[in-house]
Amino acid sequence: MPKKTKANPQEMSFLDHLETLRWHLIRSIIAIIIISGVAFLAKSFIFDVILFGPKDPNFITYRILCNVSKSIGLDESFCFTEIPFRIQSRTMAGQFSAHMWTAITAGFIIAFPYIIYELWKFIAPGLHSKERKASRGFILVASILFFIGVLFGYYIVSPLSINFLGSYQVSKEVFNDIDLSSYFGLIRASVLASGLIFELPILIYILTKIGLVTPETLRSYRKFALVGILIVSAIITPPDIASQIIVAIPVLILYEISIFISKIVLKKQQKNEIKAQQS
Repeated sequence: MPKKTKANPQEMSFLDHLETLRWHLIRSIIAIIIISGVAFLAKSFIFDVILFGPKDPNFITYRILCNVSKSIGLDESFCFTEIPFRIQSRTMAGQFSAHMWTAITAGFIIAFPYIIYELWKFIAPGLHSKERKASRGFILVASILFFIGVLFGYYIVSPLSINFLGSYQVSKEVFNDIDLSSYFGLIRASVLASGLIFELPILIYILTKIGLVTPETLRSYRKFALVGILIVSAIITPPDIASQIIVAIPVLILYEISIFISKIVLKKQQKNEIKAQQS
């Protein structure tokens, strides 16, 4: 029997593309499910060590902030001896539900490089050979940026938010009994939001490649970007200036890096156009 030839992406119909995309999504979901199963079994490590880590006053972030504040002559406002709140589960399925969603989140985070790989496999056939060669590091760079963002969310955003919100009181008559889902939801949102925010250079690279963004556009909107970054920082961090600045600085650096990346991409495109005209 003759071998089945691989369909040419340019000759595939819309339904064929949807079918191809479906299988890429199915494989990604299977990867998430498998890793989520492993994470589900590693309950003690994920909950006691990772998730409840930022609740411990001896967490590394609190110790570093305390040492830095002392070294620059500030008071001990960043030195914490206790984080005065308790975590409780108020529904029958609360702990099981938290366990499930935490495992799924861990599965998505760990499987992210494979998800990007499947996305790349879907997009790559529609690119020219030169474009595929120029984008070989896409999976590695996107994964590294995502994991840096996840670590930033876990070690910076989450501890600052947990310490501020967990110790905040409107009256001494009110004690903070934090629901389990609320506590894990804060960590999950901080980690995933930071991971996605750190994909900004990749997004700018793609938008520049398709002609929607230029370095001049990014520079002209720098002031608006600054305001937007401060708003996002205010949303995902406690409402104090120090925390907002700590979160905003890396995002501003990412924005400047994105301008530089956009400039490089545009220069390469212009060189390729000149070469094409001369040939």
